[in-house]
Amino acid sequence: MLKFDFLKTVRSPAHRKAWIVAILADAIQIAGLPVFAAGGISPADSALDLITAALLIKILGWHWAFLPTFVAELVPALDLFPTWTAAVLFVTQTEARSAEPEILPPDRAQTAKRI
Repeated sequence: MLKFDFLKTVRSPAHRKAWIVAILADAIQIAGLPVFAAGGISPADSALDLITAALLIKILGWHWAFLPTFVAELVPALDLFPTWTAAVLFVTQTEARSAEPEILPPDRAQTAKRI
């Protein structure tokens, strides 16, 4: 069984699920290259991409990063690149940064108190 040690650093269970879905989808596309070689023409490729997109939207909610990823998956050579994993990386990193409190430098903190 594959060990995803980096998933231990991801705190949110939803983010972990999204990572697993994205990695599995990209691994299936790369491992099953003969089935998915036609890109957007292949019904198996389109079905996998639709299922992956639906699962990721259900888990993480709608994000604009999923739209160019879905379009890139329609291009025959680009589905060899782990586009779903890259999209989940972008979305989870963006959400993780937005959840962190902003730490102001001392001079800006004083200005903010005066206002």
